[in-house]
Amino acid sequence: MTNKAKSILGEVFGYSEFRSHQKKIIENVINKKDTLVIMPTGGGKSLCYQIPALIFKGLTVVVSPLISLMKDQVEQLSELGVSALFLNSTLSGEEYSRNVELLKKNEVKLLYLAPENLLSQRTLSLLSSLQIDCLAIDEAHCISEWGHDFRPEYRKLADVRSRFPSATCIALTATATQRVREDIKSSLGFDVSNEFIASFDRQNLYLHITPKNKPVAQTMDFLSNHLGESGIIYCFSRRQVDSLYEVLEDSGYSVRPYHAGLSDKERADNQDLFIKDDVQIIVATIAFGMGINKPNVRFVIHFDLPKNIETYYQEIGRAGRDGLKAYCLLLFGYGDIQKIKYFINQKSEDEQRTANIHLNALLQFTETEICRRRPLLAYFGEEYHADKCNMCDNCLAEDKKLVDITILAQKFLSCVKRTDEMFGINHIIDILRGSQSQKICNFEHEKLSTYGIGKEYTRKQWFHLARQFINKGLMIQDAKYGGLKLTDRSYDVFKGKEAVFGMIEEEHILHVKKKEMETEYDYDRVLFEKLRIMRKELADNAGVPPYVIFSDKTLIEMSAFYPRSEESLLHIHGVGAVKHKKYGACFLDIIDSHCKEHRIEIQPVNKQKVPPHMPQPSRKSEKKRYMIIGETYNMGKSVDQIMEMFNIKKVTAIDHLYNYLQSGQTLRSDGILEISEVSSDQHRIILETFHKFGTEFLKPVFDALEGRVSYDELKIFRLYCISMDNTSRDFIQ
Repeated sequence: MTNKAKSILGEVFGYSEFRSHQKKIIENVINKKDTLVIMPTGGGKSLCYQIPALIFKGLTVVVSPLISLMKDQVEQLSELGVSALFLNSTLSGEEYSRNVELLKKNEVKLLYLAPENLLSQRTLSLLSSLQIDCLAIDEAHCISEWGHDFRPEYRKLADVRSRFPSATCIALTATATQRVREDIKSSLGFDVSNEFIASFDRQNLYLHITPKNKPVAQTMDFLSNHLGESGIIYCFSRRQVDSLYEVLEDSGYSVRPYHAGLSDKERADNQDLFIKDDVQIIVATIAFGMGINKPNVRFVIHFDLPKNIETYYQEIGRAGRDGLKAYCLLLFGYGDIQKIKYFINQKSEDEQRTANIHLNALLQFTETEICRRRPLLAYFGEEYHADKCNMCDNCLAEDKKLVDITILAQKFLSCVKRTDEMFGINHIIDILRGSQSQKICNFEHEKLSTYGIGKEYTRKQWFHLARQFINKGLMIQDAKYGGLKLTDRSYDVFKGKEAVFGMIEEEHILHVKKKEMETEYDYDRVLFEKLRIMRKELADNAGVPPYVIFSDKTLIEMSAFYPRSEESLLHIHGVGAVKHKKYGACFLDIIDSHCKEHRIEIQPVNKQKVPPHMPQPSRKSEKKRYMIIGETYNMGKSVDQIMEMFNIKKVTAIDHLYNYLQSGQTLRSDGILEISEVSSDQHRIILETFHKFGTEFLKPVFDALEGRVSYDELKIFRLYCISMDNTSRDFIQ
């Protein structure tokens, strides 16, 4: 059976090796043992039941919470030649009946159902007439009342098992604490030994948390370094989503909003545009993302603080599912904590206690000064042993200069003591800063000796200090009410026996040097863009997302190793027998033509080492995007073609070409004025005006032309003038 599974892995899915735990999990399922799988997003959970499904004689039923996830899985499996289908409300009566007939004829290997559909009498009656060999429960944390996304209908799945005693059960989730895992196993009646927990460490995700100062400006600055990349921006509220979406759209970004306030059709359309790479960025609330299997998401931005670590981990898990580097940015503002606390206070007492524990764990993660992977993985019960991951801001930042904050600690702790250890952080800060609030007056705290002794620091700075005092064990915070209590260590600080060192937050943005995102191989970016265009064309014709044809990782390997034969193409990641037959010729033609054009010799595909015709992967920055675009233009591509290749707007393409010139390169001038929309009669006047005022500034030219020519048009003519000047030709023709 193991050999059969390995054969399916290569021939059907196009992978050469199993990933962590996959082999043992698949063996367990094939041997009809109930199995709990805890594996991070992008870790390869689906293969753990898809490969057994192709080995079992009967049907594998997959319980999935979202229609979008079912549709995505079925599309991908169909492209691989696997017989899979779903039954849900999106099907017409005719389609539903046709799928039922296929099931009755035993022509289907995998059936995807929502839990509500599975529990219906109609579906249970149908399944009772079929041979069910496996029941796979995806997003299994929904079973547990302790999970972050508990769903009552999931709890009822335990009853379904008794109807199919010969079917093995596999439950899978990407996020589950030990308490949740125990609840899942207990509910489903699993043996304790049949549990497989992969590492929660997504090594390809770069974690960066920075103080939230001017969030829109910070977001725009980030996006300027990730042009043309696919990403998700999470906001706390619908209102914030709409506001940020409008700013980004006005700035020329390819972007759509997503939240519960939009119509079902608009949400579905926006999601579909994003999945198919027709839109690069989604600005969304937490409503977006579950079931999204888009592998080439290169960044996730948290514009606002998420509710808890599990939510954060699940949302960043939507980045880099192809295994390539991805960037996770969180803008951390203390004002966001109050928003979350407001909603926590609307819950029942028990729910408040749990939510506050989760929030405090998140704050400890955001405020840590050590490698971020330590507290993040510790939350899920995993110990991180390395001193540095070199994939988070703390590990890559210069050594943070700690200062002596003993006196500030004594002031704060003394104030906690003088208020009988009954109040929370905000009230203590109000006393230290001399607030005249009603609450201060009611308790007569303006009469305390600590009243007004901390006016030199802002509220935000004191809050940052207070969190450090908690993290250093000088005081603890009541999970339910937020009141502060002193620890034994705090008295040593009072007496001067222990000094306290920490950081005083500056009142400006803290810049952390960005780590450049490298891929596993150096690769030919021009060829990659050619392959990407072909992939998009094939995907649009088939009505599926581009990654269903081939992932970015597959295209990158093609662009690194230049496979020129059918045999060598089969060595590329993600190229199985079915996809090779369907698409191999198209991609081989492009690779062969590109290699002939650039005189690249045929080399054997050997992924154990760097391709011999390519330079060693550099630890230095990747080639800038404007350099790639400039080189592509000089190779004969038009601006329109570049806009399509890189999925950018005309003004962005012009800006990139201008930056290419400013870096000292030369640019071919033919074709530039073809994209201008002003009449040919105006060309000479505009060029003469540039000749008079120069190309350094646009405003003098704009004013001289009395505003009749837009700045976007002037950028085109400036580009033409500089390109002509750099090739020592007259720029007035």
